[in-house]
Amino acid sequence: MLQLLIGSLLLSVTHALIPNHWFPLAAVSKTENWSRSETVTVTAITGFLHTLSTIIIGIIIGFAGYKLGDSIELVSGIYAPVILVLLGSYFIFSNLRNKSHTHCHINPEEIKQASKKSKAAIITALGTMMFFSPCVEIEAYYFTAGQAGWKGILILSVIYLTITVLSMIVIVELSRKSLDFLNRKLHFLEHYEKLVSGVILIILGILSFFIRL
Repeated sequence: MLQLLIGSLLLSVTHALIPNHWFPLAAVSKTENWSRSETVTVTAITGFLHTLSTIIIGIIIGFAGYKLGDSIELVSGIYAPVILVLLGSYFIFSNLRNKSHTHCHINPEEIKQASKKSKAAIITALGTMMFFSPCVEIEAYYFTAGQAGWKGILILSVIYLTITVLSMIVIVELSRKSLDFLNRKLHFLEHYEKLVSGVILIILGILSFFIRL
């Protein structure tokens, strides 16, 4: 389970650090003069909705991996690692081919429009956009997690949900005090998120050849 834990943590932290997960939240919070409790609440709601849609799709993918693992011995030893390496390579190639932002969950222009409305409208806009923008990169890892059965799927889901939401809350709170500075420091992830995720998936895929879940 060590490999599953490490992989889940790496992918979850990588996604949580992407500015488009937290920068608009921090910007709206600062513009609307939200209190710390209001900011934390809104961040937790939108972060939960985002991870929820990802987990729903992931469970389906993980279940497929679980079923295949029961019937095909080669899945856990060869097929699953190959899938991780191929998807990781695809993400890297996609990132190098397209230099634009690769993980834009929240459209800044839509946030500007929402900020002119009530807080309920803002939360609805943020939550809707995040829910319908699941993280594709971590979905691939659900197939591998499925090789460990429902326990593996549950571990990945809990870690992803917990780390993503908590990280978003911490970063949003920190960024309210140093918004521009923190955005500049982490802005590269908007351009290289697929590259970073791809490298992680390839490493995990290679390790999977030698370390069984």
